[in-house]
Amino acid sequence: MFGFTLQKLLFTALIIVLVWQAFKWLGRRGEMQKRRADADKREAETKARTAHVEDMVECPDCGAYVPKGGGHRCG
Repeated sequence: MFGFTLQKLLFTALIIVLVWQAFKWLGRRGEMQKRRADADKREAETKARTAHVEDMVECPDCGAYVPKGGGHRCG
C-alpha cells in the first residue's frame, strides 16, 4: 500500500537535507546582517563621541591643561 522504495527514501532524505541547509543559510545571512547593523551603530556612536574631543595644551604659566586656542586666565 505505501510502497517504500529506495528511490522514494533517498528523494525524501535529499529534500530534508536541502530544506535544512536552506534554513542554516538563511540563519547565517540574518546573523551577518545583524552584525553589520551593530557594527554600523557602534561606528556611528564612536564618531559622535569623538566629534566633541578637543586638543589640550599645557599652560606655560600654571601648568594646567586647557583647550587649545581657548582663553585661559591663570589665577
